[in-house]
Order: sequence, then C-alpha cells, then structure tokens
Amino acid sequence: MSNQPVISTAERPDLDWSQIKETVLMLNLAAAQVDFSLRDGHNSVNTLTESFTAMADGIQAIQQSLQDIGAKYPLEDAEQQPLNQHCELISSRMQEAIVAFQFYDKLVQRLDHVVEVIAQLADLVGDTSRLYSPHEWSKLQQMIRSRYTMEEERELFDALMRGENIKDVMERLQSMMENKVDESDIELF
Repeated sequence: MSNQPVISTAERPDLDWSQIKETVLMLNLAAAQVDFSLRDGHNSVNTLTESFTAMADGIQAIQQSLQDIGAKYPLEDAEQQPLNQHCELISSRMQEAIVAFQFYDKLVQRLDHVVEVIAQLADLVGDTSRLYSPHEWSKLQQMIRSRYTMEEERELFDALMRGENIKDVMERLQSMMENKVDESDIELF
C-alpha cells in the first residue's frame, strides 16, 4: 500500500474537497500541457535552426567557389547565371524561413507568459490567505503586465483589465497586427 496521502478530488470528494483545489489542479494541468508543448517545439526548432545555418554556410561556400572558378576559368553568362540564380533563390527562401522563426519566437514568448500567468494564478487561488485580498490580485496583475515585452500583449492586458469585450479586443488587435506591413516591426528576442 502507498504511503501517499489520499487527496480529495472531484472523483472521490470528502470533507476537504473544494472548487478552489479543483481549479488549482486544472490550472496546473493547463500550464504543464503548454510547457510540454513548448519544449517539444523548441527541440524541433533547434534542429531546424542548425540545418538552416549549415545550409547558409553551404550556399556561401558554393557562391565563393563559383567566384573562384569564374576567376580561373571565365564562364559564359549563360553558364554562370543559372547557378547564381539558384543560390539567390535558396538564400531568399532561407530569409523567409528566418522571418517565420522570428514569428515562432513571438509565439513561444507569448506561451511562456501564459504558463507563468497560469502558475501565478494557481498559487494565488490556492492560497486562502491571499485569495480574497484585492491587494494580492492587484500585485499579481502588475507583475503579469510588467513581464510583457510585446505591444500587443500589453494592449490586450490593459483592454481586458478595463473590462472590454474580449471578442472586440481580439478583433481590434488582429486588425492592428495585419496593418503592420513593415517587416522591421518584427521584434527579436
């Protein structure tokens, strides 16, 4: 028989059961699921990053070899142009992939914030000495907002804390993000 204490759950409630404990369990589950997903994605992106770095090095070596060969054995434009075009196309595609990685970085950062918020919320909800304190809730909200690094996150937070409708806020933010045409708006982390 196990020495672990029997925990009151929704499946096996006892006098110690509460909605608060159930809420904390579900919040912790959500945080763990997002965290595991982030770890899986991170490993894949690391592999892709290493592959793209190796490909970029390979393209540079090919371009340098073409220049060296062209210096020793001048090629006709008709012979060299397709090779240069292929190198430029591959370089262009790799730049597109790098931009996609930057957006993936934003996604990871947002999900990291979600995990942190859920964990902090679970701690607050699970601590009855803090649960009913407006000061503790305000402190939690200030901590959450202070950790946001992207404009959209702060805008979303502020709007929702003002009590705005989530659907309206999301539509406004989506429109704002779609209007950002300039790729220089991409934030690197």
